Amino acid sequence: MADPVVASHLSLVLKAPPTISSPSHSLPQQHSKPMASSLNSAASLRLFVSSSSSSSSAAARLCLRSTSLSFSSSLKSLAFSPLSRHKRGSAVSMSSTGGFSSVASPKCAASDPDQLKSAREDIKELLKSKFCHPILVRLGWHDAGTYNKNIEEWPRRGGANGSLRFEVELKHAANAGLVNALNLIQHIKDKYSGVTYADLFQLASATAIEEAGGPKIPMKYGRVDVSGPNECPEEGRLPAAGPPSPADHLREVFYRMGLNDKEIVALSGAHTLGRSRPERSGWGKPETKYTKDGPGAPGGQSWTVQWLKFDNSYFKDIKAKRDEDLLVLPTDAVLFEDPSFKVYAEKYAEDQETFFKDYAEAHAKLSNLGAKFNPPEGIVLDDGPR
Repeated sequence: MADPVVASHLSLVLKAPPTISSPSHSLPQQHSKPMASSLNSAASLRLFVSSSSSSSSAAARLCLRSTSLSFSSSLKSLAFSPLSRHKRGSAVSMSSTGGFSSVASPKCAASDPDQLKSAREDIKELLKSKFCHPILVRLGWHDAGTYNKNIEEWPRRGGANGSLRFEVELKHAANAGLVNALNLIQHIKDKYSGVTYADLFQLASATAIEEAGGPKIPMKYGRVDVSGPNECPEEGRLPAAGPPSPADHLREVFYRMGLNDKEIVALSGAHTLGRSRPERSGWGKPETKYTKDGPGAPGGQSWTVQWLKFDNSYFKDIKAKRDEDLLVLPTDAVLFEDPSFKVYAEKYAEDQETFFKDYAEAHAKLSNLGAKFNPPEGIVLDDGPR
């Protein structure tokens, strides 16, 4: 889905001393047919954060809680040797030369609330300048959407654990183009070393929904990051756009996550944001009258006319079937064909308030799937009334 580079169907933590820099390397072009769907409660621990607290003092408090005091935030800018990278894993980020390099970040027990709130403000500014709401939603969903409820062990069960920052997972066909989302927010991660990748991905996703006019998502934070690419899930856990039996496929994927029919349909409604680009996903038109002028990079085919506004247009437009310039994938059309899905799709087409309520609950549930929280009950940022 999304801008500046999106093609989806809505879906480091190292503690080793730096050695020598590794050379930059470029990721290969990704051409893929499958395309993932862009694819809970509030925590009992509520932290009231003083706005006068500085990021540096917050980071210091956080690192005092950590098991190691010897690595500063500057560690993130140091590259590791190929041998170290092979042993411990690497994250992908842009180097000064424009290529990709492997970098490490300090390991702290949980994200710092002060830094989370500051990072959220930076994400809001990024959204205003880059119009990247859809791809940030997709980033969070694809990190969480690998969860398998039948596997108890963390992180083998997948889910919201920051594994999507590693090249091996970014290369999965369903994640085509998501390296661009990582590049968009990497500077925020560099700035706030006390925020885990797992939390940053989910914070960016929820903030994008809210800033596009969607509902307030009842989020909690404190997700622990996986430490290396060896902990990434295998390919094939995310939804495809055009399976032979769309309804069966959606249920197979989302039931595995522990989600139900109502949540499948509600989450599908996030396709009100974004576009599909055929050069990445194999789906959609190169451009339409709604996308040829942007905003952001032009092109692609959107599901809705105002594809940067979060509302219930997705359901209305699928039901109407009037505009050939709007995208309808097999997994979209089936929402009005399958008897169980249709109950919710019809309701959401008529009642945006109900859609917003159900969507917010489903999004929050998805964002917590498979996550390991520290503290276990998570951290809720108290913002007061919206």
